[in-house]
Amino acid sequence: MTHIEEGHHKQEIKTAKTAVFLALFVALMVGMAYAAVPLYEAFCQVTGFGGTTQRAETGSDVILARTVRVQFDANVADDLPWDFKPVQREVEVKIGESQLIFYNATNFANKDIKGSAIFNVSPASAGAYFNKIECFCFTEQMLNANQTVDMPVEFFIDPDYATDPDLEHVNIITLSYTFYPAED
Repeated sequence: MTHIEEGHHKQEIKTAKTAVFLALFVALMVGMAYAAVPLYEAFCQVTGFGGTTQRAETGSDVILARTVRVQFDANVADDLPWDFKPVQREVEVKIGESQLIFYNATNFANKDIKGSAIFNVSPASAGAYFNKIECFCFTEQMLNANQTVDMPVEFFIDPDYATDPDLEHVNIITLSYTFYPAED
């Protein structure tokens, strides 16, 4: 092999290594992009970041005298022909006390439609203390053509809310839902 051929062969090896490295790098980036959403959702569920609520199996054993007013908000995506609203606009609840409220939804379409709700709590720092025991948002909701349903939300505010210095003067929490058409 001549000196020129040897140099050309080394260049081909270097180019092949670079191509393999770039392919692995792209595969890694694609994998990280797919993992980002579930990892972010898990982070939000654990920390309450961004107003994400917590999920509880049962209510609290501790009920405090301090009360918080919880207001309810409802929204529907433009491409979902539903009416969606809270039955009550707000409730006053003792911290630690379980509360059951309802949202009302009507499908105005002449066909069955599945919807899925996303939610948040504001102020966002209250999300770590807002615990849902039962919620329509845990599963997709199927509303038949022209059907109206009441959908329950059972929740409580964790007693640790009362010891958070950032929430010392926060006595109003808003629970907000937005319904979107569910993906098939």
